[in-house]
Amino acid sequence: MMIQGKYVFAQLIEFLPSRFFDGIVEKYKGNRYVKHFTCWNQLLVMIFGQLSNRDSLRELIISLDAHSQKSYHLGFSKSVTRSNLAKANESRDYRIFEELAYYLIGIARKKLSNDDFEVKGKVYAFDSTTIDLCLSVFWWANFRKTKGGIKIHTLYDITTQIPAFVHITDAKVHDVKAMDLILYESGAYYIFDRGYVDFERLYRITQLGSYFVIRSKKNMQFECSECRPVNADTGVMSDQVGVFTGFYTSKHYPGKLRKVVFYDAEMDRTFIFLSNNFELPPEQIALLYKNRWQIELFFKWIKQHLKIKSFWGTTENAVRIQIYTAIITYCMVAIVCHDLKLDHSTYEILTVLGISLLDKTPIKELFSK
Repeated sequence: MMIQGKYVFAQLIEFLPSRFFDGIVEKYKGNRYVKHFTCWNQLLVMIFGQLSNRDSLRELIISLDAHSQKSYHLGFSKSVTRSNLAKANESRDYRIFEELAYYLIGIARKKLSNDDFEVKGKVYAFDSTTIDLCLSVFWWANFRKTKGGIKIHTLYDITTQIPAFVHITDAKVHDVKAMDLILYESGAYYIFDRGYVDFERLYRITQLGSYFVIRSKKNMQFECSECRPVNADTGVMSDQVGVFTGFYTSKHYPGKLRKVVFYDAEMDRTFIFLSNNFELPPEQIALLYKNRWQIELFFKWIKQHLKIKSFWGTTENAVRIQIYTAIITYCMVAIVCHDLKLDHSTYEILTVLGISLLDKTPIKELFSK
């Protein structure tokens, strides 16, 4: 006997703020001249494609056609065709999906706020990932002569494991330029890899009352004015306070700076970190940088498990819509996980949901068995 109730996919969709989304659609006139396939239908079809791991637009439409009798209960329009989904992705304003993504990011970060992290306060990692595109198809994403690409610059909240800010550019844009778009919070920590060493920009972070931890380049001219005691058992080899003596670096960063040298026994590598925080123990400076790997895991995870590497449209607008719906899906699953108190990793939850979207089992039951 069929279990009475809603499909798993329909249960998931209840976690989306439909009224808020209607307000965004009205703001951008997203449903103007639309009879059947609305922005809401488009969003749900895109999320279904993300969760069911469809590789192409054709594959997505084939799977929807196979379950066409369930379309109404899943929230899709009765007429989801390859052409009307492709046309919607091409022509509807991507900002509709961008605003919903940021709204869900806000909800997810509030729900998942975590005070257990060893360093108190807000901790962010900033980095970018490049997605290569075929230039003959994605002609607008000019990267090299024969290669296209886009970059997703992400400010990742380490404590909630939710992206706080996402900026999409073509792959030619240098990483350090994206640092100018961050709205730095006073007292928060920002972790960067050495590709972001730009001392004018780092000094601006200091002036705003925020902290940074960045991996140093090897050829820095640094004059030590204070050597602090260290415990070699923790891996910290030295902890110094000083100033830059290089001609340009001393001009661009005229203030004092902290230099922590750390030996990672697991990796058998020595790291040099620079920071403008003079209060934290040196072990915590190293710990902050170690947590930067969480953003790498996020990029790896989102490329593998949400459809970003294979796009369902070739225009810039379609690519942006797909990236933002991937982030909407990620945040929605994080919110579901929190609200239903599911004690599983996001990866496990996505795997189970992916094969259960058309079951009629309560979501909590899927994970309690």
